[in-house]
Amino acid sequence: MKRNIFLTTGVFIVILFAACKDKNNTTTPARTDIHLDSNTVVGSHIVDKDGRTLYFFSNDVNGGLSNCTGGCLTTFPIFNADMTSTTFSGGLLASDFTTITLSSGVPQTAYKGWPLYYYSPGGVAEPAGQTNGEGVGNIWFVAKPNYSIMIANNQLTGADGINYLSDYTPGDGLTNYLCDGNGNTLYIFIKDSAFINKFTKPDFSNNATFPVYETTNITVPSTLDKSLFVVTPFNGRNQLTYNGWPLYYFGADSLHRGSNKAVKFPPTQPAGAIWPVAIKGELPAPRQ
Repeated sequence: MKRNIFLTTGVFIVILFAACKDKNNTTTPARTDIHLDSNTVVGSHIVDKDGRTLYFFSNDVNGGLSNCTGGCLTTFPIFNADMTSTTFSGGLLASDFTTITLSSGVPQTAYKGWPLYYYSPGGVAEPAGQTNGEGVGNIWFVAKPNYSIMIANNQLTGADGINYLSDYTPGDGLTNYLCDGNGNTLYIFIKDSAFINKFTKPDFSNNATFPVYETTNITVPSTLDKSLFVVTPFNGRNQLTYNGWPLYYFGADSLHRGSNKAVKFPPTQPAGAIWPVAIKGELPAPRQ
């Protein structure tokens, strides 16, 4: 009788051990979704199914084309998802993701017009959970779904069709400036005072010429001082200001990402004299 008890107990222990072993060896199914991750440095950002951070390139503001070529692709390889099997979570919508084709014929995934990349310093893939590519060269930033401000690195081309440099002299070269999250250029009006819009009429009858940038969301790259962006009420609307300067679009840009025609407007004024692009480190707007 005792022998049977021992045998029964032994069988139970073996079964229990096997069950525990199976439980400990259970693996979580691999994710197939592009989702959001977050850390204290950059906040919420987009990652691939393996948790690797995805990035935007400021040079891609012009038309949303991929401008990372040659050696650039060694450090920032393109990201391309199989859209037939990829899922999305965390509020991300499949409709915001598209596939573009590089000149080489290689496909690349884009989000809201921004081509997506990984960060691989020295050709070594950045591990999941890291965001060390943020702010590299002030032209690489983690991909976010809700930027209200992004940084463009783009050629200035006035309404006169002439290319301008950062100092507004004619020439070919890239200028680093502020745009909204969709790549639309933002301007300041040099006649404005600190937090005071002096261009827009109270009835907004001239708003179509230089629409005020309306938002209550302040989500910016970590290289910008978020405290310098203030939502300022203006005749019932909320206009975003940067270092006291009210921010505007230019109607003739037609919300075409990368367009910055107002740098030569009005036509009778020198380039950048009245409507320069807003830039990082803009001096404070003068007090009235």
